[in-house]
Amino acid sequence: MSTTPLGTTDNVHFEATEPGTLKKSMHRAEKGRRAITWLLLAPLLIYTSVFFVLPLCTMLYKAVDNPEVISGAPNTSKLLSTWQSKSTPLPDAAYSALVSDLKHAYGKPELGELARRLNYEISGFRSLIMKSARKLPALKLGSNDAKQLLYDIDNRWQDTRYWIALKRSSERFTPYYLLAALDLKVNDKGEIGFVDQEQRVYTKVLIRTLTIATVVTLICLLIGYPLAALMVRAPKPVTIILMLAIMLPFWTSLLARTSAWIVTLQANGIFNNFLISLGIIAEPLELIFNSTGVYIVMVHILLPFAVLPIYNNLQNIPNHLMLASSSLGAHPVKGFISIYLPLSIPGISAGGLLTFIVAVGYYITPSLVGSAGEQMLGYFIAFYTNTTVNWGMASALGIVLLLCVMGLYALASVTLGVKQLAGIK
Repeated sequence: MSTTPLGTTDNVHFEATEPGTLKKSMHRAEKGRRAITWLLLAPLLIYTSVFFVLPLCTMLYKAVDNPEVISGAPNTSKLLSTWQSKSTPLPDAAYSALVSDLKHAYGKPELGELARRLNYEISGFRSLIMKSARKLPALKLGSNDAKQLLYDIDNRWQDTRYWIALKRSSERFTPYYLLAALDLKVNDKGEIGFVDQEQRVYTKVLIRTLTIATVVTLICLLIGYPLAALMVRAPKPVTIILMLAIMLPFWTSLLARTSAWIVTLQANGIFNNFLISLGIIAEPLELIFNSTGVYIVMVHILLPFAVLPIYNNLQNIPNHLMLASSSLGAHPVKGFISIYLPLSIPGISAGGLLTFIVAVGYYITPSLVGSAGEQMLGYFIAFYTNTTVNWGMASALGIVLLLCVMGLYALASVTLGVKQLAGIK
């Protein structure tokens, strides 16, 4: 009787692998898999960082950045940083520092930026800065007469409020723009409070923006849900026609669509003339350049954003569920409320969220078809970005709008769930 040595089977020899060698091989394989995973994710991470994270960080930075006074009046801002405005009088050196800074900045862009920034603190500060800088070069300055020289140019320099505002705006980073975006300000005592009633603009605009976006979203959902359900149930030719009608806004220029609505809804437009010809109305209806026109045009433009997610969701709901509920004696309305509607919540949530996010950032359409009372927050962001080139205020308003959307999204996530908002069953 022959015996086979341990580790051999016939002519095949199996060598035992060292535990350390096997562990190293598995570790190398795991490292390779991780490296491949990161390489596959790298394009997405780079895209997200460059086109999403970086712009958001830049917007946050611009909202608190405050370089104008430091660059336009460096000596004055440095001296005022040590001044205890509540307990000590203004040092005479501050007058000399300001005179030196204004003479040095005269004729340079920094002077205009300095004057513009200070005018945000106190109305009329810009004219004071420009007037003082313009008259200083023509005057002879002695060693100790800077204070009297500024007083002679304009007696507003005797008012401590201007120096406190100059000190407050000399900080490298400022909450001014973020507070102003909420109609708040820091007073001379360092306390945060609301601006005067006649100056409160942005909270009203924010409420108006959220209201318009909410109403437009609800109307789109009320129209879009039955339309999506009809597309699911209708014969294929009808579904194709409805889909083409819904997709048509995506294939047309936004300006062309808005202009077409202006032609249609104006006093002598197609719609009013049609109603007058039928004898339904005697005078043209005011359908444009007001809130009515804004809602009509925005609903038409944003309707596809509500219909398509709902349609995609309803397609995946089995038809036999409603038949089963009917066969069990349930009324069609009860079956719809108990079965069909809950299953369509993911599509409604996704469509509503998408529509609201797009609507809340609109500014071109309200500008063209609405009055001054229908301008949304996006209009002011574009105004500060393109017209006054005030990046700080534009960024602050953008952050406020972003926080409102994120807050509403968080509230909806707690109420409905993240999967429902994402359109996942």
